[in-house]
Amino acid sequence: MKSTIDNFYAAFKNQDAEAMVACYHKDIRFEDPAFGVLEGDRASNMWRMLLAPAEGKDFTVTYSDIAFDEPKGTAHWEAKYTFSQTGRKVHNKIDAQFNFKDGKIITHKDSFDLHNWASQAMGFKGRLLGGTGFFKRKLQTQTNKLLEKFEANKNG
Repeated sequence: MKSTIDNFYAAFKNQDAEAMVACYHKDIRFEDPAFGVLEGDRASNMWRMLLAPAEGKDFTVTYSDIAFDEPKGTAHWEAKYTFSQTGRKVHNKIDAQFNFKDGKIITHKDSFDLHNWASQAMGFKGRLLGGTGFFKRKLQTQTNKLLEKFEANKNG
């Protein structure tokens, strides 16, 4: 299973969403502060959306500290990119937890400091509101609307 985590992040680093999704169980449950809980195809489509080619995209991923202790795994990863809505640089540091079923990732939870992310991505407004439940709910509503739009365009 450690190799599954390594394959997942190697694919992420190479911006290969399909190879990432191949590491997921069909009943995947993903959770993070930005999207909340996503299950099944929605979790897979989130990666497809985030890694979709875009002009001027400057997204890099590094990963480390992969560990596995049956049936769980962990990893640390970092993303550097320009937040498209504000043009501000973001360096997000994320800790991931995994559970496995049938040799694939069945649960994946990413944890990061949302207030720190909001401060980087949105500046003063993010510093002011980024630590609130209101901000988290609003962000999750927005990210899920983007995902729904992506899915509609993909399927329609």
